[in-house]
Amino acid sequence: MKILFVVGLVAATLGAAVAFGATRPATNTTTTVTVIASEFKFALSKKSVPVGTVVFKVVNKGKIGHDFKIAGKKTPIIAPGHSATLKVVFKKKGTYAYLCDIPGHAQAGMKGALSVGVAAPPPTTSTTTTTTTTTFPGPGGTVQVSLFEYGFTFTPATVPSGNVTFVMSNNGSVTHNLDIMGTTPGPFLDPGKSASMTVNLQAGRTYTFVCDVPGHAAAGMQGTFTPTP
Repeated sequence: MKILFVVGLVAATLGAAVAFGATRPATNTTTTVTVIASEFKFALSKKSVPVGTVVFKVVNKGKIGHDFKIAGKKTPIIAPGHSATLKVVFKKKGTYAYLCDIPGHAQAGMKGALSVGVAAPPPTTSTTTTTTTTTFPGPGGTVQVSLFEYGFTFTPATVPSGNVTFVMSNNGSVTHNLDIMGTTPGPFLDPGKSASMTVNLQAGRTYTFVCDVPGHAAAGMQGTFTPTP
């Protein structure tokens, strides 16, 4: 009887220990997410992560500086070709917005949402819509644009309406671009590089142009022109 009592006591103790272990909270989970930054978008290696610690490895593959902000924390501005690590502890399930905090970059497309502890939303289904594009008449032509620290030179100085090809040359010592607001921005050009873009311009309308590199517009790389008929 004494032997049976001891065996029963040991079994009960082991059972209680197993039951106690089963109810202990899981240890904190650490997940690594690689974030690729470029002009002007982010690409994340994971769109959904479990609750816990997330280590974001942010790599800047663009030509200008970017940062990464989520849940109130952000990296410093990351120079092109460099990377930074951001550690964030998510304690609650939900959807957390992320963005590049440099003025204008989020509006240009550097933003999104990360799902924490919940399934990532399905990709949006694209629908085919018919749009009418207005083509403005005009003589058109070619305009040579010199980019430098910190300004633009247009040759000829008067921009025609219609289809205009801007031939852009970076004659400065740092990266620049030409962004005619309301049209597709020109590419970022390293020193000594050139490119061209053709846009359709409306006669009599005033267009604002800037360089999108942070700080360059404020330094003088901005202006306006009104195409002539």
